[in-house]
Amino acid sequence: MSEVDDDIRVVVAIDFGTTYSGYAYAHKEEPDEIIVQDSWKEYEARFKTPTVIKYNDNYSVIKLWGYPALTERSKIKKARLFSSSKLPKSTSIPIELFKLHLLKSIKESEKPILPRKLNYKNVIRDFMKQLGDDVKTNLKKAWQNLDLEKNVLYILTVPAEFDDEAIATFRECVFNAGLLKDEESNNIRFITEPKAAAIHCLNLVVQNLTPGDSFMIVDCGGGTVDLTTCELLEDERLSELTECTGDCCGSSRIDEAFLEFVGEKVGKSAIESVRKNHYGQLQYFVQEFCSQVKLPFRNDEGMQHDIDLEESLPAIMNYVKGEERERLNESEWIIEINSTDIKNMFDPVINKILSLIGEQLDISEKKCSAIFLVGGFSESIYLQYRIRREFCKIPNISVPLHPTTSVVKGGVLYGLEEIIKDRTYGIETEIDPYMRRNDIPISPTLFISSCKDDSASLMSISINRPALLSQNSKKSQDVLLNKPKIILGDFI
Repeated sequence: MSEVDDDIRVVVAIDFGTTYSGYAYAHKEEPDEIIVQDSWKEYEARFKTPTVIKYNDNYSVIKLWGYPALTERSKIKKARLFSSSKLPKSTSIPIELFKLHLLKSIKESEKPILPRKLNYKNVIRDFMKQLGDDVKTNLKKAWQNLDLEKNVLYILTVPAEFDDEAIATFRECVFNAGLLKDEESNNIRFITEPKAAAIHCLNLVVQNLTPGDSFMIVDCGGGTVDLTTCELLEDERLSELTECTGDCCGSSRIDEAFLEFVGEKVGKSAIESVRKNHYGQLQYFVQEFCSQVKLPFRNDEGMQHDIDLEESLPAIMNYVKGEERERLNESEWIIEINSTDIKNMFDPVINKILSLIGEQLDISEKKCSAIFLVGGFSESIYLQYRIRREFCKIPNISVPLHPTTSVVKGGVLYGLEEIIKDRTYGIETEIDPYMRRNDIPISPTLFISSCKDDSASLMSISINRPALLSQNSKKSQDVLLNKPKIILGDFI
């Protein structure tokens, strides 16, 4: 253990997501209590807040971030008082999806266009500054004497698609955000999202698999979907069989398809006008679609939803023209959306995810015994149904309780191993060069043993006795699993 690690008292894992972000933390003296930030519930959320930021009109000052930057419920009476020419406009719109600028796998034309006065590095910096301030506030509330510069280890989870350049750029943004004052500090380290999720799900490997079996982690987020496959060995080690893979086929693609559907009804120019002048109201409209339609969707035949534009998106009424306006007047500004329409939004995205899973199965030489779905999109009933139907021969396809927290909880466990060397978790993994800092390895080696707190704000994990670790291998990344059997959460 280095002198730097001797000073660490608290580990914080931050999941900077494409559409949602969150964090969790634990004190090394109480490693069985991993606290996942859940104060976002004020905005009908639990463990994450939107990765969104809003500036003032000249983009020089941050006004809002997270849920408050998007929550703009329509005000019907006020909206009716204005004609199209006098409708109040916001010159500053919330900025979102800016993480996509770090991904080379996305075409430049598919990345969000930023205002001229902004570049994506500064936006990431500003968002991480706000999120980091929230982290520090909660840490100080919990431990008043904590030195935020010396006593905190930050674990940043990143998509499998991030290359060396993306990692370096993200680290630069985090430093500029003031998370730490020393640019050369070793108190910021990285782990890929699927590997962090694998750490959280390891208990199921012990409970439900036998030596020789393999399992896959599928991390379904808002922007990206990342996968990795591991094998349980005879001597209770875990070998990572494949490289992490992924693509930009997260749930935000369905949101885009939904707006395209609405655009066909009201006219594309009308949607673009609302996007430009009333972005907050448009995003609230999308959020309602997500909570009321997208996540609960089951592909029930005959299912139909009525979208009352006058109530949920009144600004659109000032931009619809011609034949579209005549049709909407006749329908009293109600749009019907049925199961076929929603299925058409889902299927291209899910088909890509199924293809990624199939590719993982093809490149692995072992038969897959289980698939664990994590991430916010994994809560989709229809996505679960499609994966279980497509891969019905795999006996165990499971979703953890609160799957949105799997990555941050695994990230905290990953960091705890770095500062509690007499405790081992049991995942020894080959670390890519960009995952190191000043030649200090960050390979996780924690053993977990108990249990889940039923409260919404607290997930508890106990760490067990040490074990001997094997050496890293280029082709096989070893994990030691300890006894007794362990339970970290209920799965469905």
